[in-house]
Amino acid sequence: MSPHDALYIGGAWVAPATTERIPVENPATEEIVAEVPAGAPADVERAVVAARGALDEWAGLDQDRRADHLAALHAALSDRGEELARAITTEMGAPAAQAAAIQVALPLRVLQSYVDLLRAGEPEERVGNSLIVAEPIGVVGAITPWNYPLHQAMNKVAAALAAGCTVVHKPSEVAPLSAYLLAQAVHDTGLPPGVYNLVPGYGPVAGEALAAHPDVDMVSFTGSTRAGRRVGALAADAVKRVALELGGKSANVALTDADLTAAVKVGVANCLLNAGQTCNAWTRLLVPAGRHDEAVDIAVAAAAKYVPGDPTDPATRLGPLVSAAQRERVHGYIARGEAEGARLVLDGRDGVPAPGHFVGPTIFAAVAPEATIAREEIFGPVLAVMAYEDEDEAVRIANGTEYGLAAAVWSADVDRAAAFARRLRAGQVDINGGPFNHLAPFGGVKSSGNGSRELGAHGLAEFRTTKSLQFPART
Repeated sequence: MSPHDALYIGGAWVAPATTERIPVENPATEEIVAEVPAGAPADVERAVVAARGALDEWAGLDQDRRADHLAALHAALSDRGEELARAITTEMGAPAAQAAAIQVALPLRVLQSYVDLLRAGEPEERVGNSLIVAEPIGVVGAITPWNYPLHQAMNKVAAALAAGCTVVHKPSEVAPLSAYLLAQAVHDTGLPPGVYNLVPGYGPVAGEALAAHPDVDMVSFTGSTRAGRRVGALAADAVKRVALELGGKSANVALTDADLTAAVKVGVANCLLNAGQTCNAWTRLLVPAGRHDEAVDIAVAAAAKYVPGDPTDPATRLGPLVSAAQRERVHGYIARGEAEGARLVLDGRDGVPAPGHFVGPTIFAAVAPEATIAREEIFGPVLAVMAYEDEDEAVRIANGTEYGLAAAVWSADVDRAAAFARRLRAGQVDINGGPFNHLAPFGGVKSSGNGSRELGAHGLAEFRTTKSLQFPART
């Protein structure tokens, strides 16, 4: 049996309960490159039973032993680095250079960070006559998206395993190939059977069965806000822990004393990364009203360097969108922006390659705060340039969406930028282009998430529960 024909459950490749298959499309060529099983509730049941059966032994291992297992997994995935990058380029269109540097290298750093945390150990916490201990939450259902398929999987799987949990992983049906390589690495490194289980499938079938399963102690989900609400509702009936990392509409704010050229160029690069299919992308550029037109000119010049093209070409910086449906969604937002009166200064519908689900860099100027393209997540390479009169208005505009995942602020005065950042309702704010930190907590507020956090020690804590041991008071 080919791995792509199977599920990975209980340490073995097993036949699925049904013959239904999910086609996997290369979005740059529109060719079907693979098929994977459409996991059924019966498959989820088998995986949860396997994870539950493995839990006590895995949770009972000391931290150094779990670190050994995760270090071996890191080595196995590192050995497959090129294969992983090719798979991600094939399944969701990430340009080759970005697939290697971000889609693969970043999740490997995340995995190593959990090895390091386990090796470091943790001091005992005592409060009065109590010893506070952290224990694994139990069986985790990890439901991961297609836009950063390995990274989002590693954020959940590595942290959960480090915490002593066992995992049932349902990757996106759109981009499951890298998850199969993860499962192969798990198998080859001898991770105890049942500790990691892979069940691909459609969200309304396998995903909902996993979220609702009474023997799953926690569901960790990354995806759209709409789907996150459904996952949360299903999990609520079983009173299980839910971690939701959802959408965003992040603002990139240049204050009056900012280096406007740097703010705009870095902002354009951020907005267009992964063809705009990034939950924390800076898709709104807020600039002082008197410098709006200057900012637009800088943005258009910067975007000209992002020519849509073959993602297997090392020189390509902008690949396709993941699907025809996603391309049509973005086209719809571009049309809506025009209809509502924003000025389209760069139209990504023009001059794109065919076949493939390509949309080029798209820039709107003079976007009103109430415009649809300023409020809703587009998930494509579309930038809205917006003007503000003073800092109070900039804060109101930046906070004026249902989302609160990320933001950015630029100023010649770092203290001024930090003070402004504290006023923003967002889970993380980059100051003057501060780089992504895989050790810092990641997550959002409002409709961007339920306050849970991924990455680093905070990510590890999400998969633990706290117990107090009360000892006799000393006299």
